Amino acid sequence: MLSNTCKYALRALIYIAKFSKNDHRIGIRKISEDLNLSSPFLGKILQNLVKQKVLVSTKGPNGGFNLARPPEDISLWDVVVNVDGEEYFTNCLIGLRPCKAHDSSKPFCPVHFKYDELRKVTTDFYKETSLKIIADDIGKFEDLVRL
Repeated sequence: MLSNTCKYALRALIYIAKFSKNDHRIGIRKISEDLNLSSPFLGKILQNLVKQKVLVSTKGPNGGFNLARPPEDISLWDVVVNVDGEEYFTNCLIGLRPCKAHDSSKPFCPVHFKYDELRKVTTDFYKETSLKIIADDIGKFEDLVRL
């Protein structure tokens, strides 16, 4: 499962991808109000993403946040790995450590081979899905989707 921090990061980044422009940054207050998220908590998340070079921020009256790269160049994988780490993609379904033994013919758990197929599909989805794809898709479902 993704952490709440990661879910909030994804929501905020998709929002920024959808509504920011190169010359227009979005302030934390606007993001937190529109997404109904705690501003202090969201601020910590976004500052972490600035440190990870996923976002850029500017202070001042016209300050705010914008993506550090075009939205088509930022995948869901990038976000999850920067926020939660790769463990989301490597941890065992029923255990707490990566499900690979030193001898790969002896997995740690009885569901390893079945889950490994799902893990690959999930990993591919996160790597192939960009913020732009989701931001564009939200426009198709605006009546149904609230970030």
